[in-house]
Amino acid sequence: MPVESDAELREILGMTRVAVVGCSTTPGKDAHEIPKYMLDHGYEVIPVNPTADEIFGRKAYDSLSDVEEDVEIVNVFRPSDEVAGIVEEALGREDAAVIWTQLGIADAEAAERAENAGRRVVQDKCIKVEHQKLVA
Repeated sequence: MPVESDAELREILGMTRVAVVGCSTTPGKDAHEIPKYMLDHGYEVIPVNPTADEIFGRKAYDSLSDVEEDVEIVNVFRPSDEVAGIVEEALGREDAAVIWTQLGIADAEAAERAENAGRRVVQDKCIKVEHQKLVA
């Protein structure tokens, strides 16, 4: 069952270690501005982008599997057709409790696979918008 209630979203937004798959180096892009907002609001943002060495002064990892730090939320800024592979990587990690796909990004089959594996899934919602609405 997908995460939908404000109470569940608030609980998830209380988690602070966020791996951002598709984090961008380009100011002005949502995949840059939203993780920057999260960083500015106390989140530990872990960039995942194979074309960058560093984003926000933090090491950027080539893939979610390469992330050496603990992760609570996997925040996805990649096209919907890449979600299944990202979910598989997340399921390979014991620490990734939540998979969150940004606005306009969803994969029902991958979400079901993640939920069946005991992970919480938020799809097609902006983490910044939800944070502003429920926490900030």
